[in-house]
Amino acid sequence: MYQLKIATDPAWVDVVLNDFDRFLQDHASCEKKASSMAMTLVSHYPDRTELVTAMTELAIEELNHFKEVVRYILSRNLRLAADQKDPYVAEFFRHTRKGREPYFLDRLIVASIVEARGHERFGLIAEALAEGPLKQFYKAITTSEGRHLDLFHKLAYTYFPQAEVTTRTEELLTIEADIISRLPHRAALH
Repeated sequence: MYQLKIATDPAWVDVVLNDFDRFLQDHASCEKKASSMAMTLVSHYPDRTELVTAMTELAIEELNHFKEVVRYILSRNLRLAADQKDPYVAEFFRHTRKGREPYFLDRLIVASIVEARGHERFGLIAEALAEGPLKQFYKAITTSEGRHLDLFHKLAYTYFPQAEVTTRTEELLTIEADIISRLPHRAALH
């Protein structure tokens, strides 16, 4: 597997904890978008049996996470917020290559790296929260994100040669580190 090239600044956790309601709303949006992205991959690559099976399961799991986050939002007497463009994801996806196969490989690797960042950050939130159901929820989400990053990376190795996946992963990890280092901290996952 691989390591992210830059760790999240601990100040990000403070920003999130100081506006946790907004973070929950962003988290819900992220889960909804993740489910949609999985189904988009199914639509674009219906001939890839392993991908179709994995993404169908992932879409359902992400929708279940969305449902759980919505439950926390409603329990705080909040409403869902309108989806906003995620500057991190938008910038990262600008670096995907054109062409059916290069784009497919990049989508899988970028998805894996986005999940890796989510895994790291949800873990930081879980550590920072007081004991209770919300902390347990974020511990479970952290574990789930770890499975997802592995899933996308394994799919990349299923469809592409190992050397190509390894080389492109390193390139995209460097790009991701640059993006993360430049973005301001927000009460959002990315």
